[in-house]
Amino acid sequence: MKSRPSGKPESDDEQRRLAVLIDADNAPPTAIEGLLAEVAKYGVASVKRIYGDFTSTRMTQWKQALLKHSISPVQQFAYTSGKNATDSSLIIDAMDLLYTNRFDGFCLVSSDSDFTRLAQRLREEGLTVYGFGERKTPDAFVQACDKFIYTEVLRAQTPVVVPAKPVKSAPEPAKPKAKAKKSTPVAAAEPTAVPAPEPAGKSEALPLDLIRQAIEEASDDQGWAFLGTMGSYLNKIRPNFDPRLYGHKKLSDLLKQHPKHFEIQERGGDGGTGKRIYVRIRG
Repeated sequence: MKSRPSGKPESDDEQRRLAVLIDADNAPPTAIEGLLAEVAKYGVASVKRIYGDFTSTRMTQWKQALLKHSISPVQQFAYTSGKNATDSSLIIDAMDLLYTNRFDGFCLVSSDSDFTRLAQRLREEGLTVYGFGERKTPDAFVQACDKFIYTEVLRAQTPVVVPAKPVKSAPEPAKPKAKAKKSTPVAAAEPTAVPAPEPAGKSEALPLDLIRQAIEEASDDQGWAFLGTMGSYLNKIRPNFDPRLYGHKKLSDLLKQHPKHFEIQERGGDGGTGKRIYVRIRG
């Protein structure tokens, strides 16, 4: 049984305890369900707090989500017009939680670069920091986190059906003028399915050089790299790398869509062991 420097026992079977701290002024309420589902991939959200001035009408959507997702609101009035006191309150609470030695990591939900130093400080203590923010988040905050997830990819993507109004044919004039053409009836238009907006960045070019670098760092003498090791290295050098930004849920699916550049191989699967995916650069 290992012990963390804090004295808290650590077990392989024990789920990681995470503190989720949300800056309501700089986080979208529309992504909360997907955000909490994402947090569940990394551990248990033992603490879920949201900071903001909930007397403001701007917080209406957030107030509706608090009870549903069991998030504790921390009311913070603005002491001075034009000044944001929310950041200070969140940072103070984060440090208080840090010194309880009860957590393995923090989830900082904001697009504000003011939390850059907080992320750095938490990592200095050996804790994992997951950042969540919009694509406008400054790169300094993104790079200060162990992993950064853009909230655009977490919002529900559901098709919206917009019924088109039938177009009536123009009535035929009683006494058509010379050279006037008879109008042709136009059939009623079918309802048109309007696809939901794609996550921002989905159309971006795949960073091939970055992926090749990650494969080379994790590869064996034959050039094969275990996908898990390669993915971990990729997140270390680019915390905001996410296959969902390129239209795929998994890294393996993303690489399979580029057979010109990457070769995929599945190994194992016998004797009760799961399959392991390996990747190699072509050419």
